[in-house]
Amino acid sequence: MLAKRIIPCLDVKDGRVVKGVNFVNLTDVGDPVDSARAYYEAGCDELVFLDITATSDNRATMVDVVERVASQVFIPFTVGGGIRSVADMQAMLRAGADKVAINSSAVYNPQLIADCAQKFGNQCVVVAIDGKRQPDGTWHVYVAGGRKDTGLDLIDWVKEVTALGAGELLITSMDKDGTKSGFDLELYQAVSKVTQLPIIASGGVGSVADFTDVFEKTSVTGALAASVFHYGEIEIPRLKEALAQAGVEVRR
Repeated sequence: MLAKRIIPCLDVKDGRVVKGVNFVNLTDVGDPVDSARAYYEAGCDELVFLDITATSDNRATMVDVVERVASQVFIPFTVGGGIRSVADMQAMLRAGADKVAINSSAVYNPQLIADCAQKFGNQCVVVAIDGKRQPDGTWHVYVAGGRKDTGLDLIDWVKEVTALGAGELLITSMDKDGTKSGFDLELYQAVSKVTQLPIIASGGVGSVADFTDVFEKTSVTGALAASVFHYGEIEIPRLKEALAQAGVEVRR
């Protein structure tokens, strides 16, 4: 069995790490380079850097910040936000990213997934999906930093990106984001029925028990969190110790 991955997330706006609730009411929580170094030293397994306004501002990801963060971490490092082309992905890989996440651009141009997978290998291609539950119990895919409902059914989109050659999925529950009420277990159970790709769960962590639940009750291979790490509510070494005691395979 593969070890489960603990993944801090740096949501970056205007060069600073921010955090909100349900994708709004963002507050400044620190410098991305300092944060990355601290998480690496604490023993995180991977790190995700999302330039959350690159798409909505119609600009490229901040290469200089990515380079500075990459210089501080020696673990798998995923970068996303504003990636619109094969050239954009190449720029992020050259800046030090190991994997690149595409979200809105993949929805508008699904062929980008296949093109990037062919150029760099699917292990480099992470498709990030922001999902929100609808009144009928399904989930829709949202883009532009969660601002726009595409009308796409999330499960159908997962099937499509899997077929196109994505290497990994980063799926965020917008309903759970920043609420600290636990992961949307039903969402990840539904996704895992239609794909064999590695899944990173995102949105809703409030306690160590939430990590245990998502690893024990779904097939996700990674759990991403922000607030509980940024504010020191959960320390990564203690989290890994608790998970190991619960019988979850983690890297120590």
